[in-house]
Amino acid sequence: MNKNFNIQETDRIIEMAWEDRTPFEAIKFQFGISEPEVVALMRSELKESSFKLWRKRINSGASQKHLKKRSEEIRRFKSSRQRAISNNKISKR
Repeated sequence: MNKNFNIQETDRIIEMAWEDRTPFEAIKFQFGISEPEVVALMRSELKESSFKLWRKRINSGASQKHLKKRSEEIRRFKSSRQRAISNNKISKR
């Protein structure tokens, strides 16, 4: 990964990656990093057990991390509580 994020940006990316309803496309839109780059960041920032738990969760059928796998009923680009989080470029639009 060739982007250097500050602590707040890294924390926000990790938080967005953990949120079930925030797709990888939203992370790419806000921070300019692809899914493989998010995976690499998560691998480097999380404990091994936490990373494995996250990957298992992402790869499960319950995850909504990929827009193509989402139900047509889900149209929101962000979670309902995302607006309250500071440094969020999407919510300021």
